[in-house]
Amino acid sequence: MALSKYVGDETGSSKWKIALAVGGTVVAGAAIYYFLLKDSRKKDSQDKTAPKKAPQNLASPTTESKPEDLANLSPLEKAQSSKNKGNKYFKAGKYNEAIKCYDEAIEICPPDSKVDLSTFYQNRAAAYEQLKNWECVLRDCTKALELNERYTKALQRRAKACEVLRDLEQALEDLTAVCILESFQNQATLVNVDRVLKELGRMHAKEAMEKREPVMPSKHFIKTFFESFAEDPIFNSVDKEKEGDVDETERPPEKNTANNGYLKARQHLQVGNYGEIISCCSNELANPLTPHKVEALLLRATLHQLRGESKPALDDLTALINIEDCPLKMRVNALVKRGSLYMQHEKVDDSLRDFDRAALLDPTNCDVFHHRGQIHLLIGKVDSAMSDFKKAVDLNSNFPIAFVQRCYTDYRYAFQMGDKAKMEEIMKKFDEAIQNFPKCVECYVLYAQVLCDQGEHERADEYYVKALEVEPDNPTTLVHRALLTLQWKGDLALARSYITSALEIDDKCELAYENLATIEVQTGNLKRGVELFDKAIPLAKTEMEMAHLFSLRDAAVAQLKIVEKMGINIPNLGSL
Repeated sequence: MALSKYVGDETGSSKWKIALAVGGTVVAGAAIYYFLLKDSRKKDSQDKTAPKKAPQNLASPTTESKPEDLANLSPLEKAQSSKNKGNKYFKAGKYNEAIKCYDEAIEICPPDSKVDLSTFYQNRAAAYEQLKNWECVLRDCTKALELNERYTKALQRRAKACEVLRDLEQALEDLTAVCILESFQNQATLVNVDRVLKELGRMHAKEAMEKREPVMPSKHFIKTFFESFAEDPIFNSVDKEKEGDVDETERPPEKNTANNGYLKARQHLQVGNYGEIISCCSNELANPLTPHKVEALLLRATLHQLRGESKPALDDLTALINIEDCPLKMRVNALVKRGSLYMQHEKVDDSLRDFDRAALLDPTNCDVFHHRGQIHLLIGKVDSAMSDFKKAVDLNSNFPIAFVQRCYTDYRYAFQMGDKAKMEEIMKKFDEAIQNFPKCVECYVLYAQVLCDQGEHERADEYYVKALEVEPDNPTTLVHRALLTLQWKGDLALARSYITSALEIDDKCELAYENLATIEVQTGNLKRGVELFDKAIPLAKTEMEMAHLFSLRDAAVAQLKIVEKMGINIPNLGSL
């Protein structure tokens, strides 16, 4: 479940339905960050004869104005003549000579000819770019933009220089301005935006994770996390004990829990008092003779993982895995959790190594294949993911999360392949999932997303309603229903009300903050969107998740700066 939001991106989860198509296509990142701007304003007048690089073997310029001709020219005409000569040198690959001509043009040009002067600075920046003199590119583009703030060539060139010089915030701001001025119609610019956003997001996430205060997620999140494991040895034992259905050989022998150790931690786990578990497990592990070392390590690692504390979680899991007489179920569960943590840090090889080791140790453990299937989805190995999900269901047909995840993944694959017969077959499997697991919310939610893909919005909404009947206090179902409402009816007020209700249920629901922030940004409420992203970011559990949120926030901040600086009004979602 720690990876499910990213798996959703691969499989078309409704979380990503808020993204808008740009120019008929969707760039992986940029399309979700920017709102489509339909601007009827004419482009600013800019130099259409800016130099373009030509093969190096072109002849040097030979045509020059005669002195008697220059004498009759105005200062601006003389400057234009120098620029034209510089362009010829540029096309011949003689960049230093071109720079001298542009120097002359800038010196001669009357100060009040701002558009022409900005062109000369931009042309000189283009020559400096060919010489890789990025500081001078930055300086000249800045001068050009001081004279003409909507000069897209200068904005693009300065963005490139800023990216090389690692000023990613300015690079993003300039590219954002270009996107707005070009009405988001230039695919190449969108690709550049996407690249800078991802890099900037990773940079900000790395900085933030070092200072991040651990946050205990909501009880709903923790419940969902544990439900994603069918064979978690500790949670299953506690769950059975709560129901009075425990094999006496599984019950811890001691009855006294006053020592605030592992047994007390089990009590806290049973009643949902999660904030006390880590300290209880630490008390247990302080005793070198404890009989519950393995259990305490696994439980403490799991809570560290839930709180987004990767390093202590990895340390505890590694210590457990290296214990020679560690019980098989404990070691395999630790390998699955460590493999997921490695993936969250983009250590793909380490992640798969742990999952492969777990599969060798216990080839009958459905959790191994269910969670490895999610890893394979993340790295784009859809066939391997489908195989893993099938294996998980074959091993445990009563594991509802695995069953419906298999249905959804198989459907998405058939949908992409255009295999209608297979899609119809899988739809029957969804009906079977709901019949077999009527209390599993995920069965209704994923089925609703499939119906939404097929344009059956009303039926999809009916299944979201059924999911809420099963679990009225499930905030993520309300968020999904809000996104359906936007796609189906375009009803912003109703969508906002659903997400607001989700936050009333769970004020730590990062998914709700993120999607509400995205809606606000896309409806032109940029400041409110930034505020909501600021609430979502501290709730991120992993650096990968935080990088994604920072990318969204950075995009909104850049748009806000450009809107305020250039006085551009971006139309809201309801006006399109």
